[in-house]
Amino acid sequence: MDLSTVTQINPPARLLMGPGPVNADPRVLRAMSCQLLGQYDPAMTQYMNEVMALYRGVFRTENPWTLLVDGTSRAGIEAILLSAIRPGDRVLVPVFGRFGHLLCEIAHRCRAEVHTIEVPWGEVFTPDRIEDAIKQVKPRLLLTVQGDTSTTMLQPLAQLGAICRQYGVLLYTDATASLAGNALEVDAWGIDAVSAGMQKCLCGPSGTSPITLSPQMVELIRRRQRVEAGIRTSAHRDGDEEMIFSNYFDLGMIMDYWGPERLNHHTEATSALFGARESARIILEEGLDNGIARHKLHGDALLKGIQGMGLETFGDLQHKMNNVLGVVIPAGIHGDQVRALMLQDFGIEIGTSFGPLHGKVWRIGTMGYNARKDCVMLTLSALEAVLTHLGFRTSQGAAMQAAWDHYNGSPQ
Repeated sequence: MDLSTVTQINPPARLLMGPGPVNADPRVLRAMSCQLLGQYDPAMTQYMNEVMALYRGVFRTENPWTLLVDGTSRAGIEAILLSAIRPGDRVLVPVFGRFGHLLCEIAHRCRAEVHTIEVPWGEVFTPDRIEDAIKQVKPRLLLTVQGDTSTTMLQPLAQLGAICRQYGVLLYTDATASLAGNALEVDAWGIDAVSAGMQKCLCGPSGTSPITLSPQMVELIRRRQRVEAGIRTSAHRDGDEEMIFSNYFDLGMIMDYWGPERLNHHTEATSALFGARESARIILEEGLDNGIARHKLHGDALLKGIQGMGLETFGDLQHKMNNVLGVVIPAGIHGDQVRALMLQDFGIEIGTSFGPLHGKVWRIGTMGYNARKDCVMLTLSALEAVLTHLGFRTSQGAAMQAAWDHYNGSPQ
């Protein structure tokens, strides 16, 4: 390899307006540039404790076991499912997009008995539909997605915790794409486990997954407790149920590492933890409700602009996520060509979608650090210019005017 061709990393300037990742807040990047610490340095363990406290605020929970799983959003999902699902356990997954199918995939790999209910992409489930399925299937766990970026839909969760308690079911939700941009009340809604990711509304880079676990979920996981040979002592006892079939994603051992015992499990990803800590600090400094309102303000402005441009939106807008919008690609327009021109000529990235929506829908995100007026206006202006260049006719300036009208009628 000719090392003279491998220069210092200098990424091109991009405005990431897709479904994630989005541009990280500069304060998060600065935090991540700090020098490393040893994993048992008192300063490091204090930062870990602060992360737990901060994310209790973000999740709106009193759960003691609120921490980070090192890895992308999928690592958090897999850690919870592998630790909670025993082989043969019956689980129910309401599927309304790609990421419901992902929960099924991981649950199958946990050797669960997986049952599903489905609605067409662009719709969500009513609580009654989920309750009926629970009564029929009698699952041990209900596995849900709150915000599925593949469809841009937000599944209502507020009533599901009470339904699950009534039937003795534990409730998990994947909030990767929704946390901090849409309301999520872990304790008030009775959710037993939640995982999230940094690269969307949390305004950081992918690489750590915040999770929170209810006492009921912790009790279930502790029944599968196992401490590795080499670090276990005579005081350690294994659980009375089959061990968790992963070492890295064993939440019992991860809790022992984050807890007072600081029992060695892995070397904490220091720079990623610094970034996750700063993300949560920024969110709580703004105020969680204020941040959610900001996501709605700019998401709605984008929606008004897209409608002003004469474009059709995808899915049931009553259940749209605040932070992602699905836009139907007009007939006669090549969706990937538009995305390429947006990127090459304006430095703006928007997304396509998956499965049955691939090539039919663009997904445009207004989330995290990019939930801002200038980002919305730049994206609308660039999209209008590209579509006009490719022959799609719209009233010039109508998109921006619709967004301006929305902003002028809303508190900023």
